[in-house]
Amino acid sequence: MATLETILVTGATGNVGREVVRALVARGAAVRAADRHPARIDALFDSRVASVALDFLDPATFDAAAEGCQRLFLLRPPAVSDVKPTLNAFVDRARALGVGHVVFLSVAGAGTNKIVPHHAVEVHLRAHGPAWTLLRPGFFAQNFGDAYRRDIVEDARVYVPAGRGRVAFVDVRDVAEVAATILANPAEHQSQAYTLTGAEAVDFRTAAATLTDVLGREIRYDAASLIGYLLHLRARGMPWAQVVVQTVLHAGLRFGQAERVDPTLSRLLGRRPRPLREYMRDHRATWALP
Repeated sequence: MATLETILVTGATGNVGREVVRALVARGAAVRAADRHPARIDALFDSRVASVALDFLDPATFDAAAEGCQRLFLLRPPAVSDVKPTLNAFVDRARALGVGHVVFLSVAGAGTNKIVPHHAVEVHLRAHGPAWTLLRPGFFAQNFGDAYRRDIVEDARVYVPAGRGRVAFVDVRDVAEVAATILANPAEHQSQAYTLTGAEAVDFRTAAATLTDVLGREIRYDAASLIGYLLHLRARGMPWAQVVVQTVLHAGLRFGQAERVDPTLSRLLGRRPRPLREYMRDHRATWALP
């Protein structure tokens, strides 16, 4: 980086946030990593990463998190559905404290899909100048190690309401690399919205077969109904607001809403995105049996 402007990364201990931190540190950036519990950051990263407490539900944490930072990687925690008093309020406070460019991790389709909370954040950023970039990834390959992991380990199945729909799964590591590139040189990416997908669309039956091959034990795909999926997520203890968002995002898969392969990620990376098999191979320990 030309200057050591401090970059604040929210959600720094999650799947995406921690990869963004790693990508920025690899570039020599000055990183401040935020989490509700800063001790978790200190356990993940070395002394090159400064930790700070940030809770979107507690405005008293906003100033200490944002003050002295010039750039922001913004990520919506799954449990936060009302973004006006949380993410949008934090953006306003961060701007007032000197934060310039904001890179927001949105989702594919959020520009027109008013149901997902990301839409309101996008609208808010657009309304306050050009210093923003929207990253709209499709479905993450890492969902197999996060949202779908318990079903895979406990029931040897992938259970989602996707029917025969295909998905161009994208690897979080590629998204993080793009985010770090933009945060290092935001001027080239102002007022841009990037849809980020993998290079190949596969259905969940094929994905389960790939996981079967990688793990050496059978993993099947069970196509859930929408009602069945809702009840399944609730039985897993997920809050209703998050259940609705998860179901809405997955319901569109059966109609091909995530099958389009977008060339933007390849262009921004300067290479072919990582395939789903590479993610599964690199993280096979994630699905180790107890």
